[in-house]
Amino acid sequence: MTKKYIFSVQSLSEPLRLDTFLSEIEIFSSRSQVQNLIKKNQVFVNGENKRASFLVKNDDEIEVFLSEELFLIIQGENIPLDVIYEDEDILVVNKPKKMLTHPTNKEVTGTLVNALLYRYGYEGLSDINGVMRPGIVHRLDRNTSGLLMVAKNNTAHEFLVKQIKEKTAKRQYLAIVHGNFEKNEGTINFPIGRNPLKPEKMAVIEGGKPSVTHYKVLELFKGFSYLELTLETGRTHQIRVHMSYISHPLVNDTLYNKIPFKVNTTEQVLQAYKLKFAALRNGDIIELEIQPDKDIEKVLKYLRSIAK
Repeated sequence: MTKKYIFSVQSLSEPLRLDTFLSEIEIFSSRSQVQNLIKKNQVFVNGENKRASFLVKNDDEIEVFLSEELFLIIQGENIPLDVIYEDEDILVVNKPKKMLTHPTNKEVTGTLVNALLYRYGYEGLSDINGVMRPGIVHRLDRNTSGLLMVAKNNTAHEFLVKQIKEKTAKRQYLAIVHGNFEKNEGTINFPIGRNPLKPEKMAVIEGGKPSVTHYKVLELFKGFSYLELTLETGRTHQIRVHMSYISHPLVNDTLYNKIPFKVNTTEQVLQAYKLKFAALRNGDIIELEIQPDKDIEKVLKYLRSIAK
């Protein structure tokens, strides 16, 4: 039995190949799988069959016909949710480390989506991003903790995406990185795309998607800096890639940093700690901030102790 899944194209800075766009969605195992689906006429763009090389653009609607069996195992799980804000349309949760934002073709349990489905069900979450990502507007890496927006309905989803696209929503992070900076504030502006040699990684590459990260130094140590980072764009692994590229990799980021550190943490020392957006119904500006997580506190304690 097959079922139709709809993916709305949003927030592209420039047109993108159809197979590339779909292969970046976690329910697909590879680009070759996507290309096979296209060859078998299981993919439509705005109601028409297109080649894998067809360039999709914002507001295009992609329909994919897949076996329903894969998705029948995506179920709600009674996993605690740390809810920081909630109204009729929007939910903000504090995602812990070690948790995926949503299921993939390899992992279908223990994710934030499983927790959301247990509490709200599919009917209580937006479905714009398909059955694997109900309610998910943006995501955080597995080992990045912090604030994440969830849409309870499609109107709220589109409203939040518009704020992110128009840069009226503000997402800020805390991180501890190697090295010191000459200036206390600055901007990193390098395009990011899939690493052609190591597909599990992203990289600064020619022809990548425009990516902009702003940084501000909060505290300096010998050989380390405590930063506040503000995203202007939201590419996969953006902060981690940008900081590594300018030779200031995140402490304990084993994917992008091979420099050993004396304090053990749950991977990269990075947290989405501050969020600003407008509420849907009344336009009120919601500003949220949480305290540094345990990994940040642990590393700061160590760095401050050796600085004395």
